[in-house]
Amino acid sequence: MLKIACQEQLLPGGSLQEKWDFAQEAGYDAVELRSQGEFRFRDRLPELLRARADGVVMPTVCVEMLHFFAAFDDDLRRDALEQMKSQLSVAAEIGALGVQTPASYGMFSRRLPPFEPPRSEEEDREILLSGLTELGEHARAEGVTLYLEPLNRYEDHMVNRLDQAAELIAAVGLDSVRIGIDSYHMNIEESDPAAAILAAAPYIGHTQVSDSNRFQPGAGHLDWSAWLGALHTIGFDGYLAAECRLTGDPVEAVRSVPAFLRRSGA
Repeated sequence: MLKIACQEQLLPGGSLQEKWDFAQEAGYDAVELRSQGEFRFRDRLPELLRARADGVVMPTVCVEMLHFFAAFDDDLRRDALEQMKSQLSVAAEIGALGVQTPASYGMFSRRLPPFEPPRSEEEDREILLSGLTELGEHARAEGVTLYLEPLNRYEDHMVNRLDQAAELIAAVGLDSVRIGIDSYHMNIEESDPAAAILAAAPYIGHTQVSDSNRFQPGAGHLDWSAWLGALHTIGFDGYLAAECRLTGDPVEAVRSVPAFLRRSGA
């Protein structure tokens, strides 16, 4: 049975409790939180603890910041690492499984001018391994998992495919670092998304879902039967979290996701 979550910003309602009421009625099993920078996620801890006490299921967190742990600037990189540690600690305090983050977002693309990033590939790798190790050790101490998300080539120049993420995670050697896969990015980067899932199976810890056009599942051309079938084959038992834009009536669009995914995965 698929376990399906929805990111909090997509759900109608003024509070997490109201959003959870809607989510349950629509067929979701959980709410995925968004953790903003400037320690705003830490500032939400009282709200999150109240929601947990009221029965809101919040197993995963998706990072929403202006810079990430592989930033070019040393100060921004250090700030992102401290922000991430705080978010991992908050996740642990509310009983979540882990936090998903890319290495960077919108920082550079080899597909757009000036085409050559200011760091070499060797320097990128050193920064990635250092950051993943530091965050992975913190996650291990807190009893949660860091999910590294590969992004498409237009949003990040370092980690685009599952095999790249798996190689980094293997080099880090910490069970507290896994891959957080995203169907939208995979649709762009993987020549065979289902085969990529099978190959990276030991390292996959979380999934986020949207269709080929970044709208809700069912609004594009992604082969959901193959994608979900691969997850079933590897025995994935985590959550599929809807991270998408919405086309059509937004309430009906977000309401449609659980039934669509369960039909496609049957």
